Amino acid sequence: MGSSANTETNGTGPPPSSSNQKPPATNGGDSSHPSPLASDQAIVVSDPSKKRKMGMLPLEVGTRVMCRWRDGKHHPVKVIERRRIQNGGPNDYEYYVHYTEFNRRLDEWIHLDQLDLDSVECAVDEKVEDKVTSLKMTRHQKRKIDETHVEGHEELDAASLREHEEFTKVKNIATIELGKYEIETWYFSPFPPEYNDCVKLFFCEFCLNFMKRKEQLQRHMRKCDLKHPPGDEIYRSGTLSMFEVDGKKNKVFAQNLCYLAKLFLDHKTLYYDVDLFLFYVLCECDDRGCHMVGYFSKEKHSEEAYNLACILTLPPYQRKGYGKFLIAFSYELSKKEGKVGTPERPLSDLGLLSYRGYWTRVLLDILKKHKGNISIKELSDMTAIKAEDILSTLQSLELIQYRKGQHVICAGPKVLDRHLKAAGRGGLDVDVSKLIWTPYKDQS
Repeated sequence: MGSSANTETNGTGPPPSSSNQKPPATNGGDSSHPSPLASDQAIVVSDPSKKRKMGMLPLEVGTRVMCRWRDGKHHPVKVIERRRIQNGGPNDYEYYVHYTEFNRRLDEWIHLDQLDLDSVECAVDEKVEDKVTSLKMTRHQKRKIDETHVEGHEELDAASLREHEEFTKVKNIATIELGKYEIETWYFSPFPPEYNDCVKLFFCEFCLNFMKRKEQLQRHMRKCDLKHPPGDEIYRSGTLSMFEVDGKKNKVFAQNLCYLAKLFLDHKTLYYDVDLFLFYVLCECDDRGCHMVGYFSKEKHSEEAYNLACILTLPPYQRKGYGKFLIAFSYELSKKEGKVGTPERPLSDLGLLSYRGYWTRVLLDILKKHKGNISIKELSDMTAIKAEDILSTLQSLELIQYRKGQHVICAGPKVLDRHLKAAGRGGLDVDVSKLIWTPYKDQS
């Protein structure tokens, strides 16, 4: 599901019954001479169905019901939270719902008239649901999300997952303005308490300072002299630039980047100790400046040989190959360091899918061109991909066998072509000749 403007559908119900409405004549009466009514006699329209629905309100947290979504169709939801409508009646609430067929990023506040009260199921005890049910997506939808993020909650036990989801269950910021884009957010982000009453934030697209009002941003932009992220430009090819930002030297920018990224990444934690990380910010450049497209971060010193900690392509720039470019760039840095690399674990299912696609394309492209035998170690030296990742990728493609105490790669040209086609396009290429970079240890 892509990011789109959050337009809540305001359905119109049937007109209310008029208090002056007269009852229809019965078959035994004379319709031309209705029985007179006393002036103080109240007319009660008995509607058991309506009375039953009114008795359900307000809906309890945990209630399951069908909800009309932006596609005009009804989908099953679970009520996560509720809040009174200002100046409304005792049963007038808005409800924050989770669409159980979809990822949490689509959770939103909805109005009562979007709910089909005939489908209400009783509230159930809060418990952690099977994560698979929140990821029932088509292959097209998964591919669309593929470039977006590579972190999940597989490391959490049930109690920790419940605590995380309780703390982050309601999006605090609904939309942000960044450059020329207004972007609907996906997840909760722990902004400072003074921003608790905001539903929209305005970001400076260069220094990433954020404000509550458009006027504040306009005043800030007149003073802000940045036209690109702080730090060193280490790559430029055409209109694409990559900047390396040291979290210790540019702490405020790095922390603001984390706040921004958290709106689109469902992490367990947000790292405030940005001193330990380097941030690689990818930009599209024009005559107005360098506009952030996405980024990845990596630890300055990783004992586990992680070459990437976090990765994000901002929603307006997805489906353009930038996510694959960022992954490829992280491996080009590893090659410059003379090390093998691997993304920080655990990977989510979609994160593994994204990396498995990259590993497949790189490895099979080499196998297609290479004549003669080649070992896992040689592949690792050529690509900077960790041997374990190479082994697991080739095993998943059934291209490796274990013979006489060693792994042997077995793949014909047609088999390789079939797997390469299934792996999809490789995205934008990294022009290594345009990369001018010194590894951090050498900088020190």
